[in-house]
Amino acid sequence: MPLYLAQFSYTPNALAALVKKPEDRSVVFREHVEKLGGQVHAFYYCRGKYDGVIIFEVPDELTATAVTMAVNAPGHLKALDLITLHTVEEAIEGMRKAGQKAYKPPRAFTEEDLPYSPFGA
Repeated sequence: MPLYLAQFSYTPNALAALVKKPEDRSVVFREHVEKLGGQVHAFYYCRGKYDGVIIFEVPDELTATAVTMAVNAPGHLKALDLITLHTVEEAIEGMRKAGQKAYKPPRAFTEEDLPYSPFGA
């Protein structure tokens, strides 16, 4: 099953409600994902741009979309980013596929337009 990383931030009102009456939101999320045939591997709160991160798996991309739509629908989140995670083996296969045919940049684009040299310093 595909693995996903969800990064989320609560709205100020939702955060205030959780401070006023703390609850374990991981339970709610886990129940929702399990109903859709998935599994939650990790649910963490953090400081910074996001209030928390979740690693979970569901059967397919459409189910992942359904999870994010359902979680976002109540309006208590100000941000929800979903990132598909790949194993090292999957990433290497992607690298192999990417190397099969070079991607051409716009014709007027030159190496001087790059913020770095792809060929080293």
